[in-house]
Amino acid sequence: MSSTTDFKNGIILRRKENLWKIVEFQHVKPGKGAAFVRTKLKNIKTGQVVDETFRAGEKVEIVRVESHSYNFSYNDGDDYYFMNNETFEQISLPKETISDILDFLIDNTTVDILFEGDNPLEVRIPLHMNFVISETEPGEKGNTAQGATKPATLETGLIIQVPLFIKQGDQIRVDTKDKKYIERVKQ
Repeated sequence: MSSTTDFKNGIILRRKENLWKIVEFQHVKPGKGAAFVRTKLKNIKTGQVVDETFRAGEKVEIVRVESHSYNFSYNDGDDYYFMNNETFEQISLPKETISDILDFLIDNTTVDILFEGDNPLEVRIPLHMNFVISETEPGEKGNTAQGATKPATLETGLIIQVPLFIKQGDQIRVDTKDKKYIERVKQ
């Protein structure tokens, strides 16, 4: 058993017979009364996010997880197939399990899959990834206002806002957490 002093973002807890990931936490020490920890927890299976408050020092069960590197291979509609980079074994995960990262999966994307024993819990993608612009409007000559953006469709089908100078076929770096343009990649 661990206590609330061990909390970090991304840690997985077993609570109320479910597995929960700590999305955010904050230690609070009010002027009066005992200290407590305010958290935002995400249910691993359902994706439900709840706010929960713990007493400072309260005992919790932190789940030990292993991370393995996999490559995304393909999908057949409902299932997504990943190959282990070391053993070359393939596993399949249902679409519902990875719904929050589907906008960023292209062939041969390297991901980390967290396991509790043989049970896959979560798929993590890199924080920044490169994509090719498959469709966007051409920028108008003379329209150089600072900070102006236009919609662009990535090769995965995700639509994000990009600067006016970005053209179809350009490769850009995207922040996968915020789904935002970072920079154009030099080729």
